[in-house]
Amino acid sequence: MKRGFYTIMAAQFFSSLADNALLLAAIALLLELAGPAWMVPMLKFFFVVSYVVLAAWVGAFADSRPKGQVMLITNAIKVAGCLLMLLHQFLSPPGMPEYLVVLAAYAVVGFGAAAYSPAKYGILTELLPPQQLVAANGWIEGTTVGSIILGTVLGGALVSPAVSRVLLGIDLPAFDTFVDTPPEAAIAVIAFVYVIAAVFNLYIPDTGVDHRIPSRNPLFLIQEFSHCFGLLWRDKLGQISLATTTLFWGAGATLQFIVLKWAEVSLGMNLSQAAILQAVVALGIAVGAVTAATKVSLRQSPGILPVGIAMGLIVMVLAMYERGLGPQGAFTFGSVDVPYYVVIACAILMIVGALAGFFVVPMNALLQHRGHVLMGAGHSIAVQNFNENISILTMLAGYALMIRGEMSIKVVILIFGLFVSVSMLFVLLRHRYNQAQGDSLHLIGMEKPH
Repeated sequence: MKRGFYTIMAAQFFSSLADNALLLAAIALLLELAGPAWMVPMLKFFFVVSYVVLAAWVGAFADSRPKGQVMLITNAIKVAGCLLMLLHQFLSPPGMPEYLVVLAAYAVVGFGAAAYSPAKYGILTELLPPQQLVAANGWIEGTTVGSIILGTVLGGALVSPAVSRVLLGIDLPAFDTFVDTPPEAAIAVIAFVYVIAAVFNLYIPDTGVDHRIPSRNPLFLIQEFSHCFGLLWRDKLGQISLATTTLFWGAGATLQFIVLKWAEVSLGMNLSQAAILQAVVALGIAVGAVTAATKVSLRQSPGILPVGIAMGLIVMVLAMYERGLGPQGAFTFGSVDVPYYVVIACAILMIVGALAGFFVVPMNALLQHRGHVLMGAGHSIAVQNFNENISILTMLAGYALMIRGEMSIKVVILIFGLFVSVSMLFVLLRHRYNQAQGDSLHLIGMEKPH
């Protein structure tokens, strides 16, 4: 890999680390401000909505200038969002609850993340040749999953009484920091992590790609986005990879909540214990991503579609497993005794995560490659984000409706797993139909026309 790739990885790690830590700090701040319970999941909505609403513009913005510069600007926007959270008491008009300012500030961070995403993935296609894209995506996904796990740990630690007491004890002479509570102290530290990411952004190399865009007219950009949207869905390889990644991210976001509910109902775990199972899934994704990066070439990527079908089937196993099944007793790990039913649950979830990571990384690389060839990296990633985040919002809404209807979590898991498997089967059949009409694999590795 070129040296610039490792700088990109470092910048992505610290930015994603801060993103995941900030969610916990923002939740803690909402609870401290006595916001209603339904406001907590609204944080996720406000963060994600920018990916959908601004999709037509963020891709053009990412393609309009060097990607490192775009990442620097968008990290600065995230820092601004953190500062708005810290100043919530001063920004709330009379009669407006302060927690609404927190939601708005978190939306600013989401705006920065939406504009950051096309640049962080798009630069890979500018910096690296097609044959290195799967490996690069594997390392980026592995790094991202690591930042998710560590970011969750960091956020939880920063709002804990022991750490927050130390942070609040730090005093700057003759300067009022407006940091008076544990969540505010956590947010201040997280803003500094964004600054670290921005420092790495300064050292991302300019790839020399022409960054002129046809127009800055907002209406033209909407038309252009619509054109890119249709172009990618009509492309024989683009539609397959886009359908796969869209399904993956929607399913992944829903699986987070399914695992928590399943652990509570079937394993008798509380929330903090169930969160460990989420980390196991993330670890499995990292293992699968790195394996794909070392074993699967870009040309081989369509061949791993059956792995997605298998993932849905393995998820359905969760519906049939509960605490009373399997051997009794515990596995001793150092000085900790882990019940066998937890070990088995972790093994199932590790397999699910590994299958997910193994099939999404090559598909992501293929989508980036075709998008770069057809329309430019930033536009392609914006179309991808638009589809994936609509999938997240739609699948989470479906899950919420099933839970609101008091449907058994086991039935929910069966429906979810069956949906994933059947959807991936349709994608596989569509790919085979496309191949029957004419070989499309020769398009893999094609350079962008100049």
